Formats: sequence, structure tokens, C-alpha cells
Amino acid sequence: MKKFHSVEDYIQEHTNFKEALEYLRSIIISTELSESIKWSAPVYDLNGKKILGLGAFKNHFGIWFFNGVFLKDEHNLLINAQENKTKALRQMRFTSIHDINKNIVLAYVKEAIENQKLGKEITTTKTTKKDIVTPAELKKELDSSAKLFDAFKGLTPSKQNEYCEYIISAKREASKQTRLKKIKPMILQGIGLNDKYRNC
Repeated sequence: MKKFHSVEDYIQEHTNFKEALEYLRSIIISTELSESIKWSAPVYDLNGKKILGLGAFKNHFGIWFFNGVFLKDEHNLLINAQENKTKALRQMRFTSIHDINKNIVLAYVKEAIENQKLGKEITTTKTTKKDIVTPAELKKELDSSAKLFDAFKGLTPSKQNEYCEYIISAKREASKQTRLKKIKPMILQGIGLNDKYRNC
């Protein structure tokens, strides 16, 4: 992932949506929000609390509301990119500058600010060992190898949970076995399933 040092750099990089991003940015910074770059993208906060972010992709761009679940969404503009996974985050997507209604966008931004002032937010809690449900297939592998068992228990709870969910989410038994074969050497190395994505 390319690192940007300023919002201007981020916008310049996304030439296909440059004008539209500048327009959205002008709407957002007309409010009391502070602007910065976090996770290589523009983020806007209120007294250190993240309210929203700007994002541009291959076929669309838009605004990420960090606690968008609390927005009334009277115009049905918000989507949940990962149903059943994402609890608070909501996206407002566009494909063209002509899709942007300044007054509506500003109303959503102002509502998000007010919600934060009212303390409306979903806070994520760290996974504990009690939360982890080990699927039978993985449990069988752990029980049959003391080395694998010790390596698994040495992982952080969140990494253990990622592996468990990875096996559980496979619909077919053959897929579960394929995934088990893939993760066993990773567990023995003490690395998490998604480690390669964490620091990019």
C-alpha cells in the first residue's frame, strides 16, 4: 500500500476521481472536523475521535463513516461493505462527481459529528480466550500434535480466532481440510493468518 504524506498527495494519486475527491473534501472541511492521513488515506476527526474518511478505488470513491450505523440514512445512501462482519462502519459510494449532492452529503457529515458529540459509538473489544470456539477439525489436529498445540496456544487470542473463523467459514469438508493443510505450517511458525496485510 502506497504511503501518502498529505491529503493533496492522496487526491493527486487518484487522477480518475481527482475533481470529485476535491469536491467531497471541500464539503467535509467546511465543518469543524480536523484533517489528517491515517492508514494511507484521508481521515477526519473531532477532538481525536475518528468521524469519517475519504477513499478512492478502481471503480468508485466515497466517504467512510466510522460509526455510520447510527446515521438515519434517510436517502438510503449507506452500505455495509461486509454484512455480518462490520458493525459500525458504513460507506457512501459514488462513481461520478455528478452523483454528489452537496447538501445531502453535508447533512450526513453534520449528523455524524452530532452523533459523536452525543457519544454514539461502537467500541471494539479485544478478543479474549473465552470468545474462541475451536472447530472440531482444528481441534483434532491440535490434539494429535503437541508441537502444533503449543504453537497455537502461543498465538495471541485474536490470531487464534482468525484461524478458527477461517476453518469454520469453509462450507465444504474438502475446503476445511485444504485450509487446515495451509495453516498448520503458519501456526508452527507463530504467524497469524493475516499478518502479511497488517503492516502494509
